[in-house]
Amino acid sequence: MQVTVDIPDALAAQLVAVGKDPSREAVEVLAVDGYRNGRLFEEDVRVMLGYGTRMQVHELLKEHNVDLNFTVEDFHDDVATLDSLFGMTPKA
Repeated sequence: MQVTVDIPDALAAQLVAVGKDPSREAVEVLAVDGYRNGRLFEEDVRVMLGYGTRMQVHELLKEHNVDLNFTVEDFHDDVATLDSLFGMTPKA
């Protein structure tokens, strides 16, 4: 989808960092807001912005002070996956 937004030049200069592409900045803001509000998943943001890895998404979210949606349950699932792959058992 393509969206066109008209913003007066004086205001656009205040909204977009020097040297950044205004269109790209707008798409990044939409992606970050969608993730922050639970409408987009990490993979959605990666695809939307054309990133090759989720680490790039993590960096973008960090730049915008957005925490990863990673729960304690996600952590336990990851530990279980590591244990099944590598035979690692967490020490108590």
